[in-house]
Amino acid sequence: MKTFNTSHSLAAPPRLPLRALCALVLTLTFLGGCASTGNPRDPLEPVNRAIYQFNDGFDRAIATPVAEGYRSFVPRLVRAGIGNFFSNLGDIWIAANNLMQGKVDDAANDFGRVVINTTIGLLGVIDVASDAGLEKHNEDFGQTLGRWGIGSGPYIVLPFLGPSTARDALGHGLVDSQANFVVQTNHVPTRNTLFAIKAIDTRANLLDASRVVEEAALDKYNFIRDAYLQRRQSLVFDGNPPREEPAEFDRAPGR
Repeated sequence: MKTFNTSHSLAAPPRLPLRALCALVLTLTFLGGCASTGNPRDPLEPVNRAIYQFNDGFDRAIATPVAEGYRSFVPRLVRAGIGNFFSNLGDIWIAANNLMQGKVDDAANDFGRVVINTTIGLLGVIDVASDAGLEKHNEDFGQTLGRWGIGSGPYIVLPFLGPSTARDALGHGLVDSQANFVVQTNHVPTRNTLFAIKAIDTRANLLDASRVVEEAALDKYNFIRDAYLQRRQSLVFDGNPPREEPAEFDRAPGR
């Protein structure tokens, strides 16, 4: 889960966390190349498990109770409008990623969604575009890097942010975060409030999935890791990933 920081007093988006994230990813990737746990996809499993335990403790103590309170006290219609608003902002960057991947028709669809939902849908609060037949896509810069032929690299668990890979941490995490319109908001109180609302709304939407994991998984770490890697691979290949040998897990389209 993404977290937020309400302590920044500068007008510009904070840079230190981004540099720290980049340094962390590079360090973990280097260590992953030196380590060996028997799982080529997760060479840093001992470190990843420790970070996972930290994240899980934070989630149980703070994130989940806040999300449950949010879902209990905020009406469903209001929560839907909040989700639609942030989804509409995301469609702008989704369109850009589809364009970078050469999927011009999908990019046009996404831009059309933004125009319709921003105008008729009252700044995206109402998802008019879906009712009009314009499909909602899921693209990010991590997927774009995958389409360009860059492999996923080792599996990494990031503090607070959760499951990732070397490619996704730099693409989906670092680049996408800077393309986020919330980050580009110069008014600090507004930016932090939007971060908080988006983080809580996102966690609330995952409450049911979390309960399924709790009930179904004997080893939650393995379950989450395998589900994440399979989902990301499927997203890169638009739902049609090739059958691969374990050693070829990182193979990107056309390789």
